[in-house]
Amino acid sequence: MRKAIRILAKTLLFTLATLLLLGAAGYVYLYVLPKGPDVSEVKPLEEGKDSFVMMAYTHNERKSIRVHTYKPSTWKDGDQLVMVMHGGGRNGDDYRDAWVELAEENNLLVVAPEFENKFAHITTNDYQEGNLFTFFGTANPKEEWAYTVVENIFDHVKSTNGITNDSYALFGHSAGGQFIHRMVMLMPEARISTAVAANAGFYTLPDDKLAFPYGMKNTDTEVAENLPNAYQKRLIVLLGELDNDPSLGTFRTTEQAMAQGGHRLARGSYFFQANQTLAQEKGWPLNWSIDTVPQVGHNYREMSAHAVKWLVE
Repeated sequence: MRKAIRILAKTLLFTLATLLLLGAAGYVYLYVLPKGPDVSEVKPLEEGKDSFVMMAYTHNERKSIRVHTYKPSTWKDGDQLVMVMHGGGRNGDDYRDAWVELAEENNLLVVAPEFENKFAHITTNDYQEGNLFTFFGTANPKEEWAYTVVENIFDHVKSTNGITNDSYALFGHSAGGQFIHRMVMLMPEARISTAVAANAGFYTLPDDKLAFPYGMKNTDTEVAENLPNAYQKRLIVLLGELDNDPSLGTFRTTEQAMAQGGHRLARGSYFFQANQTLAQEKGWPLNWSIDTVPQVGHNYREMSAHAVKWLVE
């Protein structure tokens, strides 16, 4: 009996040690070792399609990020700049390409960051949830939030191209829609002129008793402090009339997510109504809108085409 207990104890200790070792190795790989492609030469953007790689953070060189761009020949300083946020496929080049014709027609400088992650199929914290927390649940500094990276990209594009614009428009679809509405709520000081969050899979509700990413608890952001400023930003919750099929794309089915609705169309309406109700109760002005695109489902190209009208008004 004692021998069996000793064997069991050794097995448990070995298992625990192995898990701790794997956890430590995983943490070092994800959050200590340098990540991303090689930084490119700093130079002005080419007309047409282009891309560059820059350091994502300003306080260390641990992570780089690739940014895809499109610049019409007619674009000049002061014209509209649009940040385009990709979906869960992390395909910034495809999203940039979807905006090429729109950019030519509306004279838009398109900037599409690519939040590359080899483990994107199992983790969402680093992108659509803003990188507020590591995969292990520990808090990241605000300097490493994905939202801060967008601000850093804007500064980089301005400084390397002699651009004086003091704001940028923002569009994101699916995971990008998740990214955008959370950025507006959690970083209202960002230099966003208009944000369009399209077809998000689920939302962060204006509730500081509900744990993030379903609510704002644990984000060190008080609803009463942040939301009045967030509500002053121009956010459009853009929904597809036919985006009611949960089998398309990655659709979260946790209890908290399902409480928002059974599909993306319902969840977007639920999110907007929750914020509208809170704003009315508190007497806070709300500069947000909701728009539903007829006969369109979970399609980023068609949603992009509809979003333009909100960005060039």
